[in-house]
Amino acid sequence: MFGISFSELLLVSLVALVVLGPERLPGAARTAGLWVGRLKRSFNSIKQEVEREIGADEIRRQLHNEHILSMEQEARRILNPQSVTPDPATTPGSEPVPPVAAATPEATPVAPVAAPVATPAPAPAAPTPTEPTQPPRAP
Repeated sequence: MFGISFSELLLVSLVALVVLGPERLPGAARTAGLWVGRLKRSFNSIKQEVEREIGADEIRRQLHNEHILSMEQEARRILNPQSVTPDPATTPGSEPVPPVAAATPEATPVAPVAAPVATPAPAPAAPTPTEPTQPPRAP
């Protein structure tokens, strides 16, 4: 957590043993452990409160929904490349469209993307026999 290696921890414990003595060292270690636990709990509660205030969960959900929408658009583009319409937000000369806030994933069911239906091409017309045109003869 703080980048303390085993050798540094051993050195600190030896200095504490020499300074405090073997009688008071267990009580001091217990007190230090309690204080460290209290500091961790207070930092975690402050962190949770700040995240709650700035709405970090809502921002995460919105980013997740935008990612899902972009993946769905990419899938549609791959499955049906002929009928892709240009996005007005990226078309040059058009006004940018503001993004719409997405609903939560629990409330918005995502419909499966249907595969494009292949329509048969029209049969080529039969060639019509044409007579060669000749210029009119002079009498």
